[in-house]
This record gives sequence, structure tokens and C-alpha cells, in this order.
Amino acid sequence: MTDTDVVPAVPAAPVKTPPDQRRRAWTVTALLVVFMMVNFADKSVLGLAADPVREDLGLSASAFGLANSAFFLLFSICGAAVGLLADRVRPKWLLLTMAVLWSLSQAPLVLGGGLAVLVTSRVLLGAAEGPAFPVAQQTTLSWFPNHRRNLPGALIVLGITLGVLVAAPVLTWVIHEHGWRTAVAVVAVAGAVWALLWIPFGGEGPYAGTRGSGTPEPVPADGSGAGADRAAHGSDAAPAADSREADRVAEAAEDVAGAGGAARGTPYRRILATRTWIGATAAYFGTYWVIAFCLVWLPSYLHDGLGYSSVASARLLMLVWGLSGVVVLGQAGLTGWLLRRGSSSRRARGGVGGVLLLVGAGACLALPAAPAGAATVVLLVAGFGCAGAMGSVAATTVAELAPADRRGGTLGIMNAVVTTAGLIAPTLVGHLVDTHGTAGYRQALLITGVLLLLGGIAAVTLIDPARDARLLSARRAGPLAPDHDAPRQLA
Repeated sequence: MTDTDVVPAVPAAPVKTPPDQRRRAWTVTALLVVFMMVNFADKSVLGLAADPVREDLGLSASAFGLANSAFFLLFSICGAAVGLLADRVRPKWLLLTMAVLWSLSQAPLVLGGGLAVLVTSRVLLGAAEGPAFPVAQQTTLSWFPNHRRNLPGALIVLGITLGVLVAAPVLTWVIHEHGWRTAVAVVAVAGAVWALLWIPFGGEGPYAGTRGSGTPEPVPADGSGAGADRAAHGSDAAPAADSREADRVAEAAEDVAGAGGAARGTPYRRILATRTWIGATAAYFGTYWVIAFCLVWLPSYLHDGLGYSSVASARLLMLVWGLSGVVVLGQAGLTGWLLRRGSSSRRARGGVGGVLLLVGAGACLALPAAPAGAATVVLLVAGFGCAGAMGSVAATTVAELAPADRRGGTLGIMNAVVTTAGLIAPTLVGHLVDTHGTAGYRQALLITGVLLLLGGIAAVTLIDPARDARLLSARRAGPLAPDHDAPRQLA
């Protein structure tokens, strides 16, 4: 729920937080941005090294696509399982375990081996990376109240873009100069370095969970214990405008509500049956299809399908991901501005995210018929670049809908469904390319456009977390629940 969806009830004695907790919140967010950068550098390394890997191991396009799809074999299952576990185990330790496993799973591939080692390494890496995005979002958003989550949530998605933007030139150079196995070693070492930094600086915020009273767990003076790392937004200075006072009122109201839309203890099955969860998941599926296409086949499409050199392909790849980053930040700013002006999340999140998907769909559908040259580049960049913001929209929307004690599982299950796109897309595109040659890329673009179109329609028509939160709370309350259209009152 947003700060405009409730009648705020301010506790008599608001929870006080140390003045350095706002800085701590952004430190954790920055670390998790780097976490996602490493995550997507791991994913992109084989796509960047597609031609050397295929030549070295003697792989057809279908075999190479299958090897990349193997990454997602356990990705979705582990994403859901660890997402549910994150509602019971501190995400700090889950994230640390993931990063360590990333590095260990890639070590055999660095040392040698053929297709069997490649597939095994990617399966294990996918299992370890499957829960990364939902748990990182859950941890980041635990430091911020709902009306302040758009920017940190967008920054986690931006980590995807930054990971590819950094990986494309750096890993391309490493691949050309030192070989693709050395590039795998570089990303494995990066994961190990991140893990060492996360141990002293990582942790969860006050919105990760609540006590029975609905107030955030206090933080001991030494920052340790069960409530460790769970305070945010400490006041660095007295508020300079009425907006700061409004922020504090909204935060206090969300603290009382348990920092979630639906009531605590709402069964997962009811949350997953809401139109908002279904709409956000369908829309995010289209975005993840684009991500899988970009990571595995876009470099080859630019080189083999459009005839660009390796250097030019890398630059165009950076342009696509760069626009995606700009769109993600722009969406966060626009959504936050709309929410502060009183717009519902239906318009501010579902509407904005859905329109961006529809723009991407139009560009992808037009791309196969476009003449070669500037028009192709513009449509390619627009089609793939505009689709990325839906990841942030989906995560913040579901976090708004789900109560704190169901947030990790709800995000994890959404991610598990969505990332099946990563299992299907590489294999399907590889099959199309083997069967139809470069014309297979055009067919893949049409499929991508249709998926984005359906996702955009789902976002615009189905997403409304305030409505579904009221319905869930009313159903849990029973026959004496207030009317569904009335604002939910806080005790």
C-alpha cells in the first residue's frame, strides 16, 4: 500500500533509529547493486564468448543454446525454494552462501573440460543464482517504507544493466587477449571478493519483519543480535520541509501496518491468485525473455544476423543496456513522483511499466521488416531497452501487496515462474537459427514482440495492489470486514 491508500495512525512513541542508519541503508543497497552486477556478469560471459566457445568445444547453435538453457534447469526451482526460506532465515546469510557458490561452481570450467563440464557448471551456477534477484530485492526493500522503495528497487534492477555494461567491454577484451576460460575466472573471483565485503557490511533493515505489535524490531547499540541491521531512515538533520514530516507520518503508518499490504499470515495461495500478482508475473516474464535473449543471442545476432564487427556489436550491446538503465531510473523517478502526488500504484506502477512494455513490443514487431541501417539500430535499442524496467515494477508491486512475513516467498515464486523464460528462450532461438539460418533471428524477434505485448496488456489491466490487499484483508477478516471499496483503517 502507498501512503495515500490508508488513514495513517501514528504511534504515540515513534521508533527512534540511530542517525547513521540512513547511510547504512544506502551502503547495503550499493553492495546489492554490485551483487547483481556480478550476477549478470556471470550470466553474460558465455554469450560474449559465444563464437570462441562454440569453436573450442565444437558446438552447433542448438547445442550452445541447450548449454545456456541448462543454466536455468534448477534456476527457477531454487529461486522459489530459497525465496520461501528467506521468510524464515536471515537473507544476509542466504546472499553470502549464493555468492560463495557462484565462485565454486565456475572453478571446474576454468580448469578445463568439454561440453559435460560446461553444462554441469552452468546447472550448478544457475541453482546458486536463481534466488539472487528476489532475495536481493527483499533485503534492499527491507530498509525502506513502501513510498520510498521505487529508487532502491530500481537500483537493484540497474545492477543488471551495469553488470552487462561493465562486463561487455572488460570481458570481451579478456576473451580476445587471454581466452574465454580466463574470463570465467575473472567473474568467479569477483563473486568471492563481494562475499568478503558482504560479511561485515551486509544485513537486513527494519521492514524485513515485525513483532506482534507491528513495530520494527529495535537495533541493539552494538548492531548485533536478532534485530541486527534492522533500522533505517534515521534523521540526519531536522526536516526542512513539510514533505519530510509527511514522510515520517507515512513511515509510522506503515510500521503499524506491518509494512505490508495484506494482513500478516495471509496464505501464499491467496496472494498468488490475485490479479496483481498474476499481472506483474506475466509482465515480468516478457522482460525476462528479453534479458535471456540479450545475454545469450544478441551478440551473435548483431554479428551474424546484422553483420556488425565484434567491436561494433559490443558497442551496440552497451547501447541497449545503457538505455535500459536510463529507462529503469526514469521509471523509478516518474513512479515516485506519481505516488507522491496521490496516484494509485495501479497507475504509477502498473500503468508506467505496462506502457514501457507496449513500446518495446511495437519496436520488436517492427524490427524484422525494418530496412538495414539506422532504423534497425533505433528499433533494436528501443525494443530491448524499454523492456527492462518491469523487473523493478514487478518487485515493488509484489512487495507492496505481500505482508512482510510472506514477501520473500511471494517474490521467490514470482521469480521462479518468470525465469522459465531463461530456460525456453536460448533453446528456442538456437533451434530457429539452426533451422532457418539468420531468418531464425527475425522469427525470434516476432515472438519477443508478442510476449512483450501480452505482458504490457497484463500490467495495465491487472495490476492494482491496493485493491487486492483490501480483498485479501477482507477475506481474512470474514463477514464483518469493511466494504472492499473503502480505505483500510489502521488500528
